[in-house]
Amino acid sequence: MEQTEDFGGEEWHVRSVAGDSGKFYRCPGCDQEIPPGVGHVVAWPAASMGAAGGVDDRRHWHRACWSARERRGANVLRGRGAPRY
Repeated sequence: MEQTEDFGGEEWHVRSVAGDSGKFYRCPGCDQEIPPGVGHVVAWPAASMGAAGGVDDRRHWHRACWSARERRGANVLRGRGAPRY
């Protein structure tokens, strides 16, 4: 189920996923990996390309990290050349 939530002064589309894609993702909230098979949240700005959002705009978050997004600052610790997954 998709819903709209506020984050950083703008609206975001948010969808819960089962994590069954077989891919690893990196959560922007804690900078830790989300392994395959772990349910999580996919969020993208509502202002991006339509309701589906541009693929480059989507971010995969742990559910707890998305819930705490307003209470914590940016936690990006990797270098510029590090992979974004």
